[in-house]
Order: sequence, then structure tokens, then C-alpha cells
Amino acid sequence: MRRPTGHAAGSAGVGSLCVLVASLLWGTTGTAATFAPGVGPLAIGAVAMGLGGLLQALIAAPRIRREVPALRAQRGVVLLGAVAVGAYPLAFYTSMSLAGVAAGTVVSIGSAPLASAVIERAVDGHRLTRRWAAGAALGLSGTVLLCMAEAAKAHSGAGGHSVGSTLLGVGLGLVAGCTYALYSWAAHRLISRGATSGAAMGTVFGLGGLLLLPVLLATGAPLLASWSNAAVGAYMALVPMFIGYLLFGWGLARVPASTATTLSLLEPAVAAVLAVLIVGERLPLLGWAGIALVVGCLAVLTTPTRMPPESRATTPSPDAGIQCNPTPQPVADEPQRFELGGKSGPGRAVVNAAWRSGG
Repeated sequence: MRRPTGHAAGSAGVGSLCVLVASLLWGTTGTAATFAPGVGPLAIGAVAMGLGGLLQALIAAPRIRREVPALRAQRGVVLLGAVAVGAYPLAFYTSMSLAGVAAGTVVSIGSAPLASAVIERAVDGHRLTRRWAAGAALGLSGTVLLCMAEAAKAHSGAGGHSVGSTLLGVGLGLVAGCTYALYSWAAHRLISRGATSGAAMGTVFGLGGLLLLPVLLATGAPLLASWSNAAVGAYMALVPMFIGYLLFGWGLARVPASTATTLSLLEPAVAAVLAVLIVGERLPLLGWAGIALVVGCLAVLTTPTRMPPESRATTPSPDAGIQCNPTPQPVADEPQRFELGGKSGPGRAVVNAAWRSGG
């Protein structure tokens, strides 16, 4: 059954909202990790994405069983996504440990939109819109300003991190951004090829969680050393990772990976603010200017614009033989340009798959 274009645009709006809420939850992870100072970044990353991924697989197990043939047909994409899931938290949390919560998060998430756009352009042949380019330019400019603020703080000795550790942290942040873009693309690819969001996310994150179990067994003893450490581990696995990635999966069923990773630029802004308010990190004026640019990026990407009247579909009367000024309707198996905020964005028709799966 074909769906109206207006419904597709509304679904894209819901998808954007899901990604933004997920990003808000993810923005708390760096601050939460500081409440378990005796737990290393590898253990934090393994417990967060490892247990969170296994929980997703457990919840999605019935759907995964039903969709095994479709998932097996895309085994290469599944394995690529799983490896990226396994690598991402190790690079991400180590980056925050070396460069600081604000800088590590900013570089990791800020580099993801460019990596995601390159992947979609190279593999899927998607053309990026001017609106996306404007939003990404604002967001990336904001991340650069935040990084410059952190580097200046490290150089002056006021940030508690040496210049060497900050640079290594930035490098690992770039690795984290690339792996984040990879597993986002992989999950979106599976959904666009007919898998439900639950089955796609459950499979990719479940396998990624299995890859992280050896790391958790080798480094996770401090998590059981105190109730506070255990509480931090439980929070990381259940709230930002399990709930956050459920929301992210629903979002990926409605918007392309490049849009989702760009919207997730909210995460470093949240992380930077929490680092200042709770952790006690100091953010210079340049850093606050960077946060303002990130907020501007989100405004550009999510503010709806009015459709011109002539572009709207005309509903035919029951006895009409033909439809006047028809608007082509998207079909779930065809490539399409869907509406996000009145502008078309790159992506494939995955909305019907999301409706079939109930999200």
C-alpha cells in the first residue's frame, strides 16, 4: 500500500526527534563515567556497548529469527556493522579519558557526519543536499572551535591533560567517528533492504556485544569493586546504550545515516555542558561559541519549511477518472528523495518497512 508524501515527511520528523533524544542520552555517558574513576575506559566501553548490545539482541530475538534469511543475504553488511560496534566504544571512551569529556565527545561525534556522507556517496551514490551541507558546515565548525578551546587549555596546563595525550585522544576520536558512521550506515542499509529496525539493530549490536565480551572479562573487575561502579555500569548499559540505540534504530528507519549522524551533533554539546556543570571542566568562550554553532546546525536540519501549494498532492474525488496534478508516491523498494524540513535528503525508501515493523 502506498503512503502519501506528507506522511513520509512526518515520519522523517519523528525519526529526527528519535535521534535527538538518543543523542541527549548519549551526551550523559562521559559525565557518568567520571563517577567510576577506578574503572578504565576499555571496561566502561565494553560494559556499555557490550551489555547494551546483548540486551538489544535479546529483546529483538523473535524478529531476528523471522528475518534470518534477509539478514543472512546481507551478512557482509552485518559483520561490518558488528566490527564497527565492537571498535567504537573502545576508541570513544579512551578518547575521552585522554583528551577530556568535552574534547573526546566533540571529535568522536563531530567527525561522524563527514565520514557518513563519504560512505553514502561512495557506496550508495547519494547526492548531498545544500541544506545538509549548510547544517554540517555549522556543526563541524562548532566542533573545530570546541577542539581548539580544549587544545589551548591543554597547552596552558589548565585542563589537566597534556598536549600529547590530547592529540592521541583526538586521533582516537576520529577512529570512533569513522566506526560510528560505519555501523550507522550498516544498520540503515539493512533496514532499507527490508529488515525491521529491531532486527537490524539487534543483530548488529548483539554481534558487536559478543565481540566486546572478552574485553569486559579482561578489564571489568573494577566494575564489581563497589556499588557506585556497578551502578555506573548498569546505567551506561541500560539508559544511553540500550534505550538510546533503540531510539536511534527507529530514527534510522526514517532518515538516512548521514542525517542521523549530523543530528547526533547534539551529543557533544550536551557532553560539554555537563562536563562544565557537573565534572568541573572549564570551557573557554571559544568553546561556548562552538556549542552555539552546533545548536545552529540542529536548527538548520530540523526546522520545517512550508511546501509550496503547487507541490502538494491533489486528492481526487471518488468518481474522478484521472488525478489532476498527481504527486508520485514512493514505493518501499525504490530509491527516493524523502522530505525533511521541506528539502529533499539522500536516502532509500525505508518508511514502509518501519511501518510494517511498528518502528
